[in-house]
Amino acid sequence: MSARLISTGDLALQIRRHAVVMTHRAKSSHVGAILSMADIVAVLYGRVMAHRPHEPSWPERDRFVLSKGHAGAGVYAVLAELGYFSKSTLGTYYQNGSNLCGHFSHIGVPGVEFSTGSLGHGLPVATGMALAAHRDGKRHRVFSLLSDGECDEGSTWEAALFAAHHRLSRLVACIDYNKIQSLASVEDTIRLEPFAQKWRAFGWRVVEADGHDHAALASALDVRRESAEAPTVVIAHTTKGKGVSFMENSVLWHYRTPQGEEYQAALKELGVCHERHVRQDAR
Repeated sequence: MSARLISTGDLALQIRRHAVVMTHRAKSSHVGAILSMADIVAVLYGRVMAHRPHEPSWPERDRFVLSKGHAGAGVYAVLAELGYFSKSTLGTYYQNGSNLCGHFSHIGVPGVEFSTGSLGHGLPVATGMALAAHRDGKRHRVFSLLSDGECDEGSTWEAALFAAHHRLSRLVACIDYNKIQSLASVEDTIRLEPFAQKWRAFGWRVVEADGHDHAALASALDVRRESAEAPTVVIAHTTKGKGVSFMENSVLWHYRTPQGEEYQAALKELGVCHERHVRQDAR
């Protein structure tokens, strides 16, 4: 990987700070979903994936597909932090005419492989990318980050069957298992457990990890190109809204936007004042 030198801990904190500011400015949703995956994204881009911010189309790069596209602001943030584009661009998120759409878009955004938003599409696309790479004799890996809620989708399990059948060992799915969907808990919506057993039954190598422990995530996600002949799924146990105490484990913050006193309180917990963060964004 060639990127600006920054620890994954600092990178995750910056993602969380940007997420709160971006959703506040845009009066948009999904801050809880972004905060829960911040550590996963920081470890992938800061430690695991091969990529070059100054050369986004580098042929040997690992590919990343964000299946939970409603949380795209978190990946925009990491791309900006690592130098794919200016951090000042984050201020245009979800605004008319901006390339930084509310749901993840590759159009005009360096470093984004594929546009997503409709749940259940990311893993099928990543599976296709992995199959094409395999048939072309390419050595790069393909990563896809899914929400737990989209494991309700039949298309996710069709892709899981297909990937295992074709022994796509360079495909890694990571599930942000925060156990809260848009309107209720996963348990009350469609129960996924026994979750790991289901993936194993579909022919996948399964690793469970603390989704906020960077060392554990790096070990789980960094699947070598010569690994066993099976795709890998990392079930990352996370906390919805991680990093802002009053957002944690709350279904409210799937759609609620941080404004007023709640916004100021969130920034205070993340260790930054609004005015300073705005000045930093403009650099």
